[in-house]
Amino acid sequence: MVVKKKMTKRFLEEAYAGESQAHMRYMLFADVAEKEGFPNIAKLFRAIAFAELVHARNHYQALGNIGETPENLQVAIDGETFEVEEMYPVYKTTAELQGENEAIKSTYYALEAEKIHAELYKKAKELAEQKKDMHIERVYICPVCGYTAVDEAPEYCPVCGAPKEEFMVFE
Repeated sequence: MVVKKKMTKRFLEEAYAGESQAHMRYMLFADVAEKEGFPNIAKLFRAIAFAELVHARNHYQALGNIGETPENLQVAIDGETFEVEEMYPVYKTTAELQGENEAIKSTYYALEAEKIHAELYKKAKELAEQKKDMHIERVYICPVCGYTAVDEAPEYCPVCGAPKEEFMVFE
């Protein structure tokens, strides 16, 4: 059953955002703890991050925001397209006007990666609508900027220059 009352809906949307941010924050904290030699603290962060993901999923489902794959892909396309066409260009321009070099770099990295994501989701949606899956062996993600390559990574990331060996592989 999808939530109907406006106030409850707004509260669940806020809870979803908070739980999503907590999930991500704890995953980042886990990486730091791991690097600093605290593997059990890292484990705790990752475990609780998963709990926050469960909460976010439950809220998102209650809001009726999870559909079938073609619908979910359209939501993803819309989100990536918004980021490419509106959000990141404005964020990057603002960072440039204010001389915030780290923000310029992070928004540029995100903008370039989101362009690729939108195209991949469009291809996936076309196939899903035909009841076909994508033919993907591996997906390579640059750990510095998020550049995404399918099936083969470039020798060096075309966005940030990171070497192929550093890319994360999803099989």
